[in-house]
Amino acid sequence: MNTPSSNRLRVGVLTGGGDCPGLNAVIRAVTRSLIRDCQAQVLGFEDGFAGLGENRVRPLDWQSVGEILAMGGTVLGTSNRANPLASPEATQRVLDTVAMHELDAIVAIGGDGTMSISAGLAKHGLQIVGVPKTIDNDIEGCERSFGFDTAVAVVTDALERLHTTGQSHGRTMILETMGRYSGWIALEAGIAGSADVILLPEFDYRVEEVARICRERERQKLATLICVAEGAKAVGGQLTVAQRIDNSPDPLRLGGVAHVLQSQLQPLLDHEVRATVLGHVQRGGSPTPFDRVLATQFGVEAAALVERRQFGRLVTLVNGQMNSVPLGAVAGRNRKVPHNHPLVLTASQVGISFGQPI
Repeated sequence: MNTPSSNRLRVGVLTGGGDCPGLNAVIRAVTRSLIRDCQAQVLGFEDGFAGLGENRVRPLDWQSVGEILAMGGTVLGTSNRANPLASPEATQRVLDTVAMHELDAIVAIGGDGTMSISAGLAKHGLQIVGVPKTIDNDIEGCERSFGFDTAVAVVTDALERLHTTGQSHGRTMILETMGRYSGWIALEAGIAGSADVILLPEFDYRVEEVARICRERERQKLATLICVAEGAKAVGGQLTVAQRIDNSPDPLRLGGVAHVLQSQLQPLLDHEVRATVLGHVQRGGSPTPFDRVLATQFGVEAAALVERRQFGRLVTLVNGQMNSVPLGAVAGRNRKVPHNHPLVLTASQVGISFGQPI
């Protein structure tokens, strides 16, 4: 498709929500694919929807995205507090920016919050394509999002390191992962990192059952390694909230369940219990080769949707193949770990406990 320069496709790109390894790979793939296929003009908006509303923009060309594939974070910056649907005035500012730059489409790269906003803006006439981004792997309709593989690798390495120090001292070692309301990181990393117990948001744990496993290993003079997702809680308990941010699309910041579990277990055990909250180290650094490839595939598919004028859709991965679904089908929804998921059954078969019968 070779259009005259005066009628060239004009596309904006932004990254919303939390940072994530692989974002720059998507920016690179979207930009280069659109330039190669239709000589498009591509503009990058800084700090997500905040930059779109405030007209903070920079041009993206073939050379400017050439060296960013392996970089962590996002060269465009991001924000998880900007919500252009918060008021009619905020929405209009976004629409005015789009009109000012005569944009044919926006490619929004983000998680479920970004996709909820994108679906809302589409109802106001914005032509938008979504790309799923989250280390949590919790976007509905997408079996794997980029950034997840990198996070799992970081958590697995941390579990291995905690195991050696725990074994040296005969301790119970607790590692808390990110994941919000879904337990995919804890599940995969827990299996890969040889955890004895994996606690997920989807399965409320029984403190006495976790303590029983720790005591049994105590008798065998073995350390116990527990991988707990930040959204996990005991039966009858509450989510552990570290912070509340009222002007955010997702106001609850979870965190600290490892220390709650530590306080629950310590009175029931003879040996020492230690807790580690891994935190944002899971989101930083260079993406794994798997995430670089997946992010590039997502970016190329997003560009293809723009070229085909298939707006209001989210790029997805289904059965190992690139696909897309309507933004409205995923907005405000989280992909949870089913009780009968093959990885749950696999973990159970090798003796990993979920703190309750599975």
